[in-house]
Amino acid sequence: MASALTDKLSRLVKNLSGQARITESNVTDMLREVRMALLEADVALPVVRDFIARVKDKALGQEVIGSLKPGQALVGIVNKELAATMGQGVSDINLAVQPPAVILMAGLQGAGKTTTTAKLAKHLIEKRKKKVLTVSGDVYRPAAIEQLKTVTAQAGAEWFPSSADQKPIDIARAAIDYARKHHFDVLLVDTAGRLAIDEALMAEIKALHAELKPVETLFVVDAMQGQDAANTARAFGDALPLTGIVLTKLDGDSRGGAALSVRQITGVPIKFAGTSEKIDGLEVFDAERHAGRVLGMGDIVALVEQVTAGVDIEAAQKLAAKVKSGGGFDLNDFLAQIQQMKQMGGLSSLMDKLPSQLTAKAGAMDMGKVEKDIGRKQGIIHSMTPQERKKPELIKATRKRRIAAGAGVQVQDVNRMLKEFEQMQDMMKKMSGGGMMKMMKRMGAMKGMMGGGGFPGMPR
Repeated sequence: MASALTDKLSRLVKNLSGQARITESNVTDMLREVRMALLEADVALPVVRDFIARVKDKALGQEVIGSLKPGQALVGIVNKELAATMGQGVSDINLAVQPPAVILMAGLQGAGKTTTTAKLAKHLIEKRKKKVLTVSGDVYRPAAIEQLKTVTAQAGAEWFPSSADQKPIDIARAAIDYARKHHFDVLLVDTAGRLAIDEALMAEIKALHAELKPVETLFVVDAMQGQDAANTARAFGDALPLTGIVLTKLDGDSRGGAALSVRQITGVPIKFAGTSEKIDGLEVFDAERHAGRVLGMGDIVALVEQVTAGVDIEAAQKLAAKVKSGGGFDLNDFLAQIQQMKQMGGLSSLMDKLPSQLTAKAGAMDMGKVEKDIGRKQGIIHSMTPQERKKPELIKATRKRRIAAGAGVQVQDVNRMLKEFEQMQDMMKKMSGGGMMKMMKRMGAMKGMMGGGGFPGMPR
C-alpha cells in the first residue's frame, strides 16, 4: 500500500506507540494530523468529523489515562474506530435461499462491474463450492456481453447468452428459468452501467430488481473515486435496497478514502474488495484487517493465506525429499521456486501485506523492476537445454553466450542469475539434514491450520 493516507497514519502510529504520557494537548495535535490525512485522502467531511469526535472522547477517558502503555492504548483506539467506520469485521453474502440465489450487480460504467461479476463467480466456486451461472443484461454495449462471456470462462463458471436486441427483463426471466432447470446454486446478473446516474438507468434496474427479487444487490464502485464513490453509492442506495458494496481498484494510490466513507454514508456493509486485475483478485472485506493496513500495521493473516494458497505442498515435499536424499537442487527446482512466487501474486502483492516498518527499506526499491528481473530469470532458464538445467556446471562461456542471446539479455545477466542460484543451492545443502524435515513438519502443521503450504525459495 503506497497511499499518502497510510504513510501519514503509520508515522503517527509509530510516534504515539512509544509515548508514556498522554495529555489533552498531544491528543489534540495527533487528531489534527489524522484529520488532515483523512481529508487529503478524500474521506467525506461528515465521516471525518464523526471519527475524530469518537477517538477524542475515548482517548481522553480512563481507557488510555489508566493504561500502563498509554501510547499503544491510543493507537488501539484509532485502529478500533477506523474498523468501526468501515463496518465491524466481515459481512458475508447471504445464500440461504431456495436455489438459485440471485445476486444483482449494479454500478456505473467503468467501475469494473463485469470483471467483478466473474471474480465473484470464481470466489463462489472455489470458496463456497457453488455451481454458478452468469448473465449480462447490458444490451447497450454488446462488447460488455462478450467480455462477460470471456471472463466467466476464466472463472470456471457457466455463461448464459444474451444479445443487444433483447430486453433486459426478458433476458433475466430466461436466465433464471435456465438456472432453475439446470440446478444452479447462484445466478449472477451483470446489469447495464452508465457514465453517470440517470433516470433511465435507475428505472431499468428497479424493474430488474422487482422481477428477479435478488437475495443480494451489490453495488460495485471504483475506490479510486474517493468521496465521489460514496456519493454515487448513496444515490444507488436511495433507488435500490442495496445489501452490500464491492470496492474495486483498492490497490490504487488513493486507497483509503472510499473505504472509510462509503460504509458510514450508505449504511450498507462493504462485502468485497478488488485487490488486483487478476481473476482471483477479490477478497472478502474485513474491516478490522483493512484498518490495520491503513495504519501501516500490515495484514499478516492475509499474507499467510496468500502464501499458503499459492504454494503447491506436494511439490514442496518432493523437493525436500529430493534434497535430503542427495538428489541436489538444480535449475529446474530454481525455476519452480520462481514460478511459485508468481503464482502467489508477485512480490509487490506480498509486500503490501507486511507492516510498514518491515517494508521501509523495500519501499525504496522499484517493485516493478524487481518483478521484471524475476521474469528475466525465467527467460534465461527457458533458454537452456534440459541437460544444462540438470547440470549447471556444464554452463561455460560459449553456452552462456548462447543462453544470453536466446533470452535477449547480456552475459552478465546470466552470470548474475547463476550466482543467485548457487547461493540458494548452498543454502539447500546446509538444510539437507534434519533441519529441513523439521521445517517441513512445521509447514505441514500450517497447512492443517490454513489450508496451504510453505514459502517459495525456502525449504519446506
